Amino acid sequence: MPSKRWPRAGEAGSAVVDFALISSLVVVLAVGVVQLALAMHVRNVLTDVAGEGARRAALVGGTPAEAVERVHALADAALADGYIDSVAVTRDEVDGVPVVAVAVSAPVPVLGLLGPRGALTVHGHAVDESALTAEQEAGP
Repeated sequence: MPSKRWPRAGEAGSAVVDFALISSLVVVLAVGVVQLALAMHVRNVLTDVAGEGARRAALVGGTPAEAVERVHALADAALADGYIDSVAVTRDEVDGVPVVAVAVSAPVPVLGLLGPRGALTVHGHAVDESALTAEQEAGP
């Protein structure tokens, strides 16, 4: 009488190897998604902070020093103390409209040694109210 063998008797123990291979792939993908989410969060926060700084400097009586102080205060509250590398405030014209531009530079957040390196620079703009009121006072 023929012996009864399980149809997959030669694959005994392969579930452990499958689990190890698939779980390592899932962990790498999960860490990559968390890395991307963290980088996007930091970029969005820095963009908002740059816009707030530009709006502060654009107010009548606003100064670039106040804008820099506002940017640092908001970034320290939302991210980490001293996370921002540099802040640059400039006054310019875009299509004949005076604007204040704020450039914020900070490191890209890295979860591990394999993540991206370098600096992240974002810009915020606001219409320069003080220049507009000066133009209105000067008249046509």
